[in-house]
Amino acid sequence: MKKNILFALLIISFISCKNNDAKQQPEVVETENKAKESPKAILQEGCYAYNQDNNSINLEITEINKVVKGKLSYSLDGKDKNSGTILGTLDDNKLFAVYTFTSEGVESKRDISFLIKDNQLIEGYGELHADGTSFVDKNNITYSSSFPLTKTDCNN
Repeated sequence: MKKNILFALLIISFISCKNNDAKQQPEVVETENKAKESPKAILQEGCYAYNQDNNSINLEITEINKVVKGKLSYSLDGKDKNSGTILGTLDDNKLFAVYTFTSEGVESKRDISFLIKDNQLIEGYGELHADGTSFVDKNNITYSSSFPLTKTDCNN
């Protein structure tokens, strides 16, 4: 009789342990998935730049949390230089931000978007509203690799 009771307790203990392991596994998987989706895994703080043919674009990502913050400057051949800040969010592998900048002493704002691919940021272009400051449809943006920004040392 004692052997039967001990055997029954051993089986119950074994089943209980199995159930606890099964319950813990999904939590571990969920944590791993959340880590993969982390904005910091997609985009890194630091500097990204393009410098060729008298064209220069520099972006320094200074903070990545729910909001992405940074400093951006454009110096394109034949165009006015401008520099300012970005404030945006990540959506999968795309950064959507508002660029607040000064050009020739005038402060302006406009939407910008970058595709994050292979440690590069590729700027997107799309139809803008009549005031020229925001995208009509963020799902209809074309990403051109004409001026790819590559991760670089911020001291350059």
